[in-house]
This record gives sequence, C-alpha cells and structure tokens, in this order.
Amino acid sequence: MQKPTLSFWQMWNLSFGFFGVQIAYALQSANISRIFATLGADPHTLSFFWILPPLMGMIVQPIVGAMSDKTWCKWGRRKPYLYVGAIVAIIVMALLPNSGSFEMTVKAALAFGALMLMLLDTSINMAMQPFKMMVGDMVNEEQKTKAYSIQSLLCNAGSLVGYLFPYFFTAIGISSVAAEGQVPDSVTWSFYVGAAILILCVLYTGAKVKEWNPADYAKYNNIKAEDAGEKTNLISLLFHAPKVFWQIGLVQFFSWFAFLYMWTYTTGGIAETVWGEIIPSSAGYQKAGDWTGVLFAVQAVGSILWAMVIPMFRNPKTAYSVSLLLGAAGFISTYFIHDQYLLAVSFLLIGCAWAAMLALPFALLTNALTGKSLGSYMGLFNCTICLPQIVASLVGGVLFMTFGGKDVYLEVPVKEEAKVEAVAAVETTEAEPIEEIAVVEETAEVAEAVEAVEATEEVAVAEEQTAEEAIAEAVEAVEVVEEPKTELKKFQSGQIVMLVIAGISLILGALAVFGINTRRKE
Repeated sequence: MQKPTLSFWQMWNLSFGFFGVQIAYALQSANISRIFATLGADPHTLSFFWILPPLMGMIVQPIVGAMSDKTWCKWGRRKPYLYVGAIVAIIVMALLPNSGSFEMTVKAALAFGALMLMLLDTSINMAMQPFKMMVGDMVNEEQKTKAYSIQSLLCNAGSLVGYLFPYFFTAIGISSVAAEGQVPDSVTWSFYVGAAILILCVLYTGAKVKEWNPADYAKYNNIKAEDAGEKTNLISLLFHAPKVFWQIGLVQFFSWFAFLYMWTYTTGGIAETVWGEIIPSSAGYQKAGDWTGVLFAVQAVGSILWAMVIPMFRNPKTAYSVSLLLGAAGFISTYFIHDQYLLAVSFLLIGCAWAAMLALPFALLTNALTGKSLGSYMGLFNCTICLPQIVASLVGGVLFMTFGGKDVYLEVPVKEEAKVEAVAAVETTEAEPIEEIAVVEETAEVAEAVEAVEATEEVAVAEEQTAEEAIAEAVEAVEVVEEPKTELKKFQSGQIVMLVIAGISLILGALAVFGINTRRKE
C-alpha cells in the first residue's frame, strides 16, 4: 500500500531533532583534536583517539537498527533509542571538556577524555540513526528525496551552529586560552549550550511525531505477517546485500578516510601555516582552533549551496564524482594557502564533497532495499562510514611521519609559579607598620616632643624608600634567576600534509564512483 503523502512541516518535524544531534556531532568533530592536544596528546598518537567514534558507530548503529526493527512500545519504534542516546549525550557533553579540570595526571586526563569521547559518540550514534530510519519508515517514494533534502538542510544548519559556537563565545569575551592541560572556556561553554539545544530539539521531535503502530507499519511497508516475526541475522543480511551496497561502500571508504584527516589535523595544520604556531597552549594555536570552527561552518554553507546544484545533474554518478573532485581540490589547496580568509575558498569546495556524501549514497542505496530490514541495512551501511575512519586512524601516524611530518624540539619557559610566590613573599614585607609616638610624656617640653615627631617622620620616609628599593631589587633578582629557566619539549610540524593526503583519497573515491551499478535487479 502506498504511504500517505506528508506535508512539508510533517517531514520537517521528522528530522528537526537532527539539528540538535548534528550540533553535538559538529562540536565533537571540530574540537576533539584540539581538546586532546591541549590535554597533552601529540600528532603521532592523535589519530588513535579518532578510532573510538567510528568503532562505536560500527557496533551501535547496526544493533540499534536491528533492535528497533523489532521494537514497539508506547513511545514508538525508533524514538526510545533517540531518547536514550540524547540523555547520555548531554551528560557526556558536560563532562568531556572538563577532562583537564579534575587535577589528574596527563595520562589519566587523556584516558578520561577517551572514555568520554567513546560514550559521546555512542550516544550520538544512537540518537542519530532513528532520524534516518523514520524518514525511510514513513515517507513515500515520491517524497523521499524531498524529505532527505530537509534532513540534509537541518544537518548542515546544525553543523554550522556547532562549528561557530567556540568562535562566537570568544567574540563575546569568553576566553579561548586556558592554562596548560585545560580546555578553554569558549570550548567548554560551546558543549554546554550544544547539550541544551540537543535535548530541546529531541523533545520537539518526540512530541510532534507519532510513529505508526506495527499493523500500519507492516501495511505501508508491504511486510507479510510471516516476515514480521522473522529473526534478524546481520551476518546473513551482509551476505545477501545488494551489489550496490558494496560498490557504494568502496566510494564511502575513500571519502570518509579523507574527512577523518580533516577533523584530526586541520587545527594543527593551519596553526602552523597561518599563525606560525605548533605549541597547543599558545594563543595562536587556540586562535587556529576557533578559526577551524569557522572554516567548518564555511564547509557547511558550501554543502547547502552545492546540494541545490546536485539535482541539476542528469546522471547522479556524474554529480557524485564531480563533487568529490571539487572536494579534493579544496583539500590540496590548503597546503598552498597561508591566509586565514582565503582558506574559506578551500572549505567551500570541500563542502561540495560533503553535500554529495550526505545525500547520494543513501539515495542510491534505499532504492535497492525493502522495508522489512530497512533499519538493519541502514545500520550496516554505517559500517562503510566507520570502517574507513578506523583504518585512517590506525595508519595516520605512519602517514604523518612518512609524508612530511617531523618532530621539533623547542625550549619553552618553565611555569612561573615559583616566581609569583617569591614576589608575593617580598611584597608582604612592604606593609610593616611604623608605630607612631602615641603618648608624649606630659612632663616633656613641647620642643622636644616636636623634634621627636619630626625625627620619626624622617625615619619613616627613609624606611619606606628603603622598602621600595628592596622590593624592586628582589623582583629584579627573582626575574634574573628565573628568566633562563626553560625546558625542552617535543612538538610536531607539518600536519597540513595530512589534508593533501585527504585530497588524494577523494580523487580515488571519485574514480570508484564509476564502478557503481545503479540498475536494480528485479
């Protein structure tokens, strides 16, 4: 039976919660490398932290898809998983940016941050997948392109907001620089506000969307009674997946391999090429972190604009390939651009690839799927997003050192705590009270009393001058002693080369597009 036609606002409500979920995902994408670099990680190991998000996606999304295919309760079919994911996400978003504020060692802070990252991505995946499934469940074939376009619009709008948050909070006066080992307040408040928006958006969708009961779902998705109770075997589904599943998966591999390096290395790369900084605690590096959010927002704008162009292509494969090639040009151009504003052109081009990655794979795949195992296949298809990111994370350190990355040892000043304490100790001697002559013997002559007072005032002035000179000399001595004290630390140079590698990966993806067979077997 044909699914009913939905109004624009019904399709809008189906995906509105995606706006909040994408804010959380954008904050994670744009700031995780910055957070871990601030906590003490270096580029040799930085990509390893990015193994956790896709790994959890590979585990969580197929399970959520398979379980939700068989779920029905008073809250719906997909929505219960949405609620659980959102609640966990807002808790983790409050804890993750505070990883360096619990007075832990560097290793403990990194471990705690990694745990929070794992939980955050698990919860985001759990909250994200139901939106994709509800569109597949409730929207008819004629409206599905429009419905996914609305979802793409909300997705990119959420990205835009999430990417700009740290820059916005810095602009209104919240500090973007913090003590070594701590995350700046501008990033911390971005996560707080993002968590609040996330839960509000999810509650809105939950209130406005009523999922079909099992009978209506089976009727509109052409599911037979004997199929409804059939157990889902994910391994069997993989073996019987349509060929286009694997063909698109190859393109997905090269595409998501590339974007993992964008999320991991953009901040460190442009910090060096634009601001000339490779020290994560420096003001220039933190400015690069804020500007990375702006560039990712530009990418989202480029994605929105290019999404309007994609339907004009007569052949979707041509649109897919051209989009990836434009993205490749954007990535490679970052190596040659040293102006923060000109980088916007690069990221507009990268947005073209992102627009195609959000829309075309799902459009090509869903036409080859049935409603019976839609959730399961959508979850399994997420592995074509997650697996390349895991591979990219594992080989990232090797590629970094092979193609241009290098260790740089710099002398940095020792923390100034000792000097501050020494100056404070000297200053405490400044306010020694000089007792005035409180009582004059009544039997003493007036002249002697006056002479005694004048002599005391002269001594007080002399002592005050002496105290000031002593403080100045002490401060100068402390500065002379402390100034030469430095320590040798290892930093990394050349992170921008990883964006060039990302561009090469997109070129391979563009070539793989032409191996996709879009003809459906009857």
